[in-house]
Amino acid sequence: MRRSSRVTRAGAARRARAAPRPAKPPPTITTCGSFTSSHVSIPLVLPVGEARPFVLFGPGHLGALLLTTVLAIGLVRLVRRDPEGRSAAAVRFGLAAALVTVTAATLAEWAGQGTLDLLDLLPLHVCDLLILVAVFALWTRQALACELLYFWAGAGTALAMAAPDVRNGFPDPAFISFFALHGLVVAAAAVLVFGFGCRPRAGAPWRVLLLTNAYAVAVGAADVALDANYLFLCRKPAARTLLDWLGPWPVYIAAADALALVAFLLLDVPFRRRGRLAPLARAE
Repeated sequence: MRRSSRVTRAGAARRARAAPRPAKPPPTITTCGSFTSSHVSIPLVLPVGEARPFVLFGPGHLGALLLTTVLAIGLVRLVRRDPEGRSAAAVRFGLAAALVTVTAATLAEWAGQGTLDLLDLLPLHVCDLLILVAVFALWTRQALACELLYFWAGAGTALAMAAPDVRNGFPDPAFISFFALHGLVVAAAAVLVFGFGCRPRAGAPWRVLLLTNAYAVAVGAADVALDANYLFLCRKPAARTLLDWLGPWPVYIAAADALALVAFLLLDVPFRRRGRLAPLARAE
């Protein structure tokens, strides 16, 4: 018996519904770096040559500050368990090695980009000199080096991390280098002072201020010889900074010196007990 055309069409429709549908093509990564489907196109990476701008107290900035804080507290707690033990020594030498490694990597990157200058190898910035001081203090626990590290890191490096002079955010190499070096310096100061007990001696704020001014005189001579502006001793920076609130040249230099003394004295307060400083840990 021959089926009617209606029955034939109905059976064909049932078979069509029962047949498996062809699978959708899987999402692909295109050459422009996008996740594509039939409906959406979501960029996975930034276009070549475009960098994320730095956002003050944005996620990247806060993450770097939080990581530095956690690192410093964790290492201090580890060292305080046994300041003369192997783990404490590993922390000291590990921080020193990390500072040297990150510094070398930064200089190598600048050299690869063709932007490395011979003057970059000289400690004409406080932060550059502080890296050398930190490595020496970590290696020797020498009293004066620990004092310089503590006061300079507390009054300068920590402030630089709170208001950094960086243009691009994470994961730009300059961002990583800046916060790695500054964060390691802050961690080194915390470990030596609060972990190993290398506390400032009596008169430390004034002693550090005197050495700071001596360093500024030497850098000022280099500024004159090189027609440069290290430490902003010859003029203020083009970008807006705290110096804009301290008056014209050379008034802002004296005002900054006074603010440094105030910061040093405040950093010295936690170590005063009944008018006397806590004893300094044994230096090596």
